[in-house]
Amino acid sequence: MLEIFEVGPCENAFQMGFLIGQRFSHLIKSRLAKDLILQDQLLPFASSPQSQHLIRLLSEANSKKYPSYWDELLGMAEGSGVPVLQIILLNFRKEILPFVANKMEITWNADDDCSDVLVVSDSMAIAAHNEDANVALVDHTYLIRGTLTKGLCFTAYTYAGELPSCAFGFNCKGLAFTLNSVPPIEEEILAGGIGRNFISRDLLEATTMDDALSRIRSSQVSVGHSYNLIDVGARCILNVETASRNRVSIREVGSIPFFHANMYLHLQVQQVQDENSKSRQKRAEKLPKQSRTDFLSLLGDMADAKYPIYMTDSHNISGPTLYTLCTALIDLDQQTVSIIEGNPRNGEVTHMFSLS
Repeated sequence: MLEIFEVGPCENAFQMGFLIGQRFSHLIKSRLAKDLILQDQLLPFASSPQSQHLIRLLSEANSKKYPSYWDELLGMAEGSGVPVLQIILLNFRKEILPFVANKMEITWNADDDCSDVLVVSDSMAIAAHNEDANVALVDHTYLIRGTLTKGLCFTAYTYAGELPSCAFGFNCKGLAFTLNSVPPIEEEILAGGIGRNFISRDLLEATTMDDALSRIRSSQVSVGHSYNLIDVGARCILNVETASRNRVSIREVGSIPFFHANMYLHLQVQQVQDENSKSRQKRAEKLPKQSRTDFLSLLGDMADAKYPIYMTDSHNISGPTLYTLCTALIDLDQQTVSIIEGNPRNGEVTHMFSLS
């Protein structure tokens, strides 16, 4: 069962990170030991002279723009008893891995792939999200319910050792988000820019949709991302695709269901051709999307043996493997967030939260 940890208000950000790290020290250490991307790629790269400049640029840029979140990261390292370098590598893995692949002459494979299906029509307003990640994350996630000194509170599905949240989250202002990674080619990446984990941590503190968009736009991102922003009160869902050099494209979700996997759909960016993502996109186009049940059945689809939408160990053959950790269903009309563990077509909700 996914564990919930309530933390805050704290004296400062370092203390919040320290308490999270202390509470989940066992999970953080276990993840670090089992994460082959960290052990086989990130740590060897970090010990090379070529890595020092990139890691320093990332650390300086993100600590300057987000000093409190940087303190939170440092606190988590101390609280968990883990070397701070390893926590830094986990949180900047997306910004570092393209350069690791280039140096080590290996293929840069995504270590997470998510699927979303979204709609805002007269009859329903729903965002449904599969959280897919490297198999090392199985049993290495938790929910953080944070309360800040200024009265804002948030709930975030969190990977062990990472800032809340690189997956999905929501706050007491009725704002929520889910995330999809996207694969720009190396020439599209700004070395040493702002990390995606820091931007999504910042989104947890947004108070309005405009505020959330401003937080995304103001970031000099290193690697692009796809954000599904949800405003329950306004009954609005926006898909926001970003890339380096301040490139942003916004698409409002309407009555035609919108499926997003892990490739850019409306922002013009040179990107890696991800066969997994393209296969899921094509499969989703063929499936019915008329009801909440249809959405969950779509996200539970396993018809494509090689690239299923719902991923399990049986579909992983070699290399860094992907696994659907859970499904989040955000219902804007019912004002609820439901978390489903196991295939979502079975509809077994393990956690439900109110957004009102």
